[in-house]
Amino acid sequence: MSNPFFHFKQFNIQQDRCAMKVCTDACILGAYAAGKFSVNQPAMQRILDIGCGTGLLSLMTAQKIPAIIDAIEIDESAASQAMENVHQSKWKDQVSVHHISLQSFHPVAPYDLIISNPPFFENDLKSGDSMKNKAKHDITLSIEEIITFAAENLSANGCLVLLLPYHRSNEVEQMAVQQNLYLIEKLFVKHAETHPYFRSIFQFSKSKPATDPLIRELVIYDSEKQYSPAFQSLLADYYLKL
Repeated sequence: MSNPFFHFKQFNIQQDRCAMKVCTDACILGAYAAGKFSVNQPAMQRILDIGCGTGLLSLMTAQKIPAIIDAIEIDESAASQAMENVHQSKWKDQVSVHHISLQSFHPVAPYDLIISNPPFFENDLKSGDSMKNKAKHDITLSIEEIITFAAENLSANGCLVLLLPYHRSNEVEQMAVQQNLYLIEKLFVKHAETHPYFRSIFQFSKSKPATDPLIRELVIYDSEKQYSPAFQSLLADYYLKL
């Protein structure tokens, strides 16, 4: 059984009412986006977290970027818990959680950054748990809908950052091309040097880049089964034991 809570250096995540718990790849996504865009110029003003779950990504981002953050979540229990996690943090006046579907959400202004760890096990075997199916499988929200929404609701220089299974990389890149979003960077993630990639993080932009997309990789564990130096550097501001 998963722990009902997860302690970070500057905030806590309660997760007993959420189907999707705190996991390593979500933490990588949050740290990646927060670190990259905290030094981005001009400064981020508005951020959207699609399918916020526990509120993890919103809080990781708020820790480093002083922007207004909207977090939307279709599941009522998860949205309620995300609201509580945000309220108990130092960024409660910065982050707003909305219990709403993406299809029903109409933002008042464009976003400079849209981030999502979406339900991505399309056509894969579903479990008997309806909450987990909604959270893990794109039965209520497809990747294509997220990309289309981003293309319509990003600011002129805005970026979309997505975490997805590695095997869906080419498919997602093609979806982005069809919506006139340009690939800026992709980060491939593997558990260890000898393991295959299992996750991809994509950064797309509405602005055409002057250079070719940057391709990077992150290895979580070294040969001694300890966190790699790159992983430690990425998560050092968040994980208690780093």
